[in-house]
Amino acid sequence: MSQIETLAVADWVPHPGEAESRQLAAALEAGKVLFLPRLRFELQPLEKRFLDPRWSDRKAKNISYDPADTTIKGAQGNTSDLEDLRRLLQRFHQRALGLIQHLLPHYTAQLRLARASFRPMPVAGRASSWRKDDSRLHVDAFPSRPNRGERILRVFANVNPRGEPRLWRVGEPFAEMAQRFLPKIPRQLPGAAAVLNALRITKSPRSEYDHTMLQLHDRMKADPDYQQNAPQQTMPFPPDSVWICFSDQTSHAAMGGQYLFEQTLHLPVAGLYDPQSAPLRVLEKLMGRALV
Repeated sequence: MSQIETLAVADWVPHPGEAESRQLAAALEAGKVLFLPRLRFELQPLEKRFLDPRWSDRKAKNISYDPADTTIKGAQGNTSDLEDLRRLLQRFHQRALGLIQHLLPHYTAQLRLARASFRPMPVAGRASSWRKDDSRLHVDAFPSRPNRGERILRVFANVNPRGEPRLWRVGEPFAEMAQRFLPKIPRQLPGAAAVLNALRITKSPRSEYDHTMLQLHDRMKADPDYQQNAPQQTMPFPPDSVWICFSDQTSHAAMGGQYLFEQTLHLPVAGLYDPQSAPLRVLEKLMGRALV
């Protein structure tokens, strides 16, 4: 069964009915990717100059926009250019947020905003350690930012001007992946979370859920047989298209492409239509104990 659900949406402010919103949420919460091939994030003529790697300061993987203070990081250029780039990222943030609020209004009240990013560097040839190599199938988990089960909802837009797709691999459902690797995962050592937090390696103490998700992330990436032979499909997301997924649940790998916008939003488990579909609840059922 395909993990991609294609929508005919062509407007950043869609108006689905309640039944359709529930269907879309059910697909997302099952780990599927919502693909919007008719929706494009269009750059203005003067903004197209930013489709060039030279705007990256090369210190960070992405150029990021913080909606809390409306600043950007990871970019280089003169003051005027950086202000134009900031406004571009701000506009994408507003479009992506509005899209989710209209497609999935049930989520709106509990959404927590995170950064938007612009990714001007090509995926191919990017030097990286195996843990940071996003061309390997993985689910998202952050070593320094424990989230205690909070969902990671992401909106992506390919703006490549040369016709290059953003090439993904999309893997098997979360529960099936977890069942493969859970027997190999040791429990978090007593006191380890407090030590990591005291040393400021993490921004807050890791729950057992965070420990387990990081282990799943790492063990997926470290297993060459799984990378090659796990159930998966290749999906080329073309330029002028948008896609949405819960990246903590959808196994994914970015294999190629350049020039991408991305917006991250967070949602508590209680904000889902079906809280039992969340990775936290799936893992608790499989492991037979509370993880937060």
